[in-house]
Amino acid sequence: MSAPTLKYRGRLKELSPEARRRLLDRTGGSDTRVAQRTADIIARVRRDGDKALRDMAREFDRAELKSLEVPRSVCEAALASLEPKLRDALARAARNITQAHAAQKPQATEVETEPGIIVGRRPDPLGRVGVYAPGGRAVYPSSVLMGVVPAKVAGVGEVIVCSPPGPDGRPSAGVLAAAALAGADRVFALGGAGAVAAMAYGTESVPRVDRIVGPGNAYVAAAKLQVVDAVAIDAPAGPSEILVVADSSADPEAVAREMLAQAEHDPDACCVTVAVGDVFADAVAAAVGRASARAKRQEIVTRALSDRGAVLSVDSLEEAWPFVADFAPEHLLIATTSPLADLPKARNAGTVFVGQYASVAYGDYMTGANHVLPTAGLARAYSGLSVLDFYRWTTYQRVTRDAAARLADDVGLLADSEGLFAHADAARGWRKS
Repeated sequence: MSAPTLKYRGRLKELSPEARRRLLDRTGGSDTRVAQRTADIIARVRRDGDKALRDMAREFDRAELKSLEVPRSVCEAALASLEPKLRDALARAARNITQAHAAQKPQATEVETEPGIIVGRRPDPLGRVGVYAPGGRAVYPSSVLMGVVPAKVAGVGEVIVCSPPGPDGRPSAGVLAAAALAGADRVFALGGAGAVAAMAYGTESVPRVDRIVGPGNAYVAAAKLQVVDAVAIDAPAGPSEILVVADSSADPEAVAREMLAQAEHDPDACCVTVAVGDVFADAVAAAVGRASARAKRQEIVTRALSDRGAVLSVDSLEEAWPFVADFAPEHLLIATTSPLADLPKARNAGTVFVGQYASVAYGDYMTGANHVLPTAGLARAYSGLSVLDFYRWTTYQRVTRDAAARLADDVGLLADSEGLFAHADAARGWRKS
């Protein structure tokens, strides 16, 4: 197969308004068929509970489930059977994820807004969290670690994992091993929108959770959006993406490797490099062509680069940063002469990789940062998954008797002005006679 042609080549400032809009709008639009099928699945689970889940395992996964829940002993056996070097690598990743997320744990705060008036805020770990782990063609034990470990660090009361069953009625051995290593409390052989519905609303076997996190296919993403009336979710997620900002100090081959690493995820992946100078941009584009020609997942890579791949040149780095903020990538790699100095200029990214040696692959697996990240430009408002996602905050207020008397008249005036006369009476009741 010949090397793919990049969808967009040329100067960033000469990109047509339509091409720029297509690069920035990566939402993919709404698929009404997926939305309707997802709604039907959710309704079935809410109506029929475990029976619906067993029927759907038969329909979608061709699996007969003797039990929806996977025994802990099976997970531990999967971990014990891992090839030792792979187990050690997973354990190393888990240690680093634990260390990085433990440093993010929030602290309670109190402030005295006026004498005798204390306002406080206290982080409380969630009671129960559900982690979705993909199955089928995409099996990511690393994503199990990224969901379960931070939840355990936060002190969540119970962490459950749902992952689709294979023909034997169980999730993949890699997912089971990662669940055991990360300390998941319970594992269920459930996939797709049905698993999301079960965790959101509960069934006879699956407990209702407080938040659902983790990546999945279009049906999982649609289901998470449809159950937000019942449960919190992480950021909506779509296909993988990377934006590389590079100057001639970077190795074009290294830049190409990063683009291909994201392109191999999904035919809809978006892989863009903004390069300083036309000559360097040409070198990067040529390197991408060479790398893609020998890619092992060539069909996926070819579609991704042909549909949403770009190498665009700029005259200076200052021209790149406004585009970075508008693009708001899942992964941003800064491969410049002074990446640390450029880091403060980078806004709106799921996670930033500082310097060409900081491969996105390292962040996906081993640095300890979380790889569950906002896509499709949602990094403008959403952050990547962190330990903070596994807390809710309790706000409290204390008011002394003297402070209540000082508040009474002004609060009464404000309440009267809004027509809330019982509020005014409640406030004025603490006036000093």
